[in-house]
Amino acid sequence: MTSVLYDAPGPRAKRRNVILSVVFIAALALVLWWVYRTMDEKGQLDWALWKPFTESEAWTTYLLPGLADTLKAAALSMVIALPLGAILGIARMSDHKWVRVPASVVVEFFRAIPVLLLMLFANEFFARSTDVTSADRPLYAVVTGLVLYNASVLAEVVRAGILSLPKGQGEAAQAIGLRKSQIMSNILLPQAVTVMLPAIVSQLVVIVKDTALGGVMLGFTELLNSRGTLAANYANVVPSFIVVAVIFIVLNFLLTSFASWLEGRLRRSKRGTGAVLGAEDVDDLNAAEVGGTFGTGADK
Repeated sequence: MTSVLYDAPGPRAKRRNVILSVVFIAALALVLWWVYRTMDEKGQLDWALWKPFTESEAWTTYLLPGLADTLKAAALSMVIALPLGAILGIARMSDHKWVRVPASVVVEFFRAIPVLLLMLFANEFFARSTDVTSADRPLYAVVTGLVLYNASVLAEVVRAGILSLPKGQGEAAQAIGLRKSQIMSNILLPQAVTVMLPAIVSQLVVIVKDTALGGVMLGFTELLNSRGTLAANYANVVPSFIVVAVIFIVLNFLLTSFASWLEGRLRRSKRGTGAVLGAEDVDDLNAAEVGGTFGTGADK
C-alpha cells in the first residue's frame, strides 16, 4: 500500500523501525536510570527535600504567587503583542511607502535586539522618565520588553501567513470589485489565521518562558524568582527546579492543547459551502462597509 507522499514500509523496513524503537527506548531507560541513581547518591531524593511541596505553605507563599505574576505578565504581553503584531505585519504589506517603510524599520529594529536588553532599557526608562513606583516597575519593564520583541516577530508571522496564500485569492477578489481593505479583512486574514496559528502559539509559549528573564535581572517576582526564595528557605534547590519545570511544562502543554483544539475548530468552520459570490453580493458588501452594517445592501 502506498501513499501520495511516501511508500508504505515493507517487512524489512518494519523490522528496522521496530529495532530502532527498541534501541531508543532502552537508551532512554538507561539515561533515566542514571539520573535516578545520581540523584539518589547525592541525596536529592530524600523525603525531607520533597516534603515542603506536599504542604500548603510552599505553594501559597511562594509558588502560586509567582505563577500568578508569570501569568499576569504573559497575558498582558499576549493581549498587547498580538494586535500590535497584526497591525505591523499588515502595514509592511501596504502599497503606501510612508506606511510600509516605518513599519519595516520598527519590526527589523526591535526584532534584532535581545528581549532581555529591551527589558533593561524599559526598566531604566520607567525609573528615570515616569512616575511608575519601584514595586510596579519590574512588571512594566517585563511587559514592555516582551511586547516590543514579540510584536515584531508576530508581525513577520502575519506577513508570512498572508503571503503563503495562493495569489488567486486576492486576484479573484479584485476581479469582482472588492477593495484592498475588504480583501484583507474578509478574504485573506480569515484564511491566514489557520495557517499562522501554529507559529503564533509557538511565540506565545516563548512569551510565557521569557517572563523568567525579568525575575533573573529585574527582581520581578515571577515563578522562577519565587523558586529561588523557596529553595533558600527549604534548602531544596534541585527539587524546586524540577517542580517549577513541571509547572512550566503543564502550563505550555495546556496552551498548545487549546491552540490545537482551536485550530481544528477553525478548519472545520471554514469548510466551503460551494456558494458563489455574485455581483449583488459584492454590492451588499460595499454598502455594508459604507453604512456600517450588513443589512443595508442594494435592493435586488
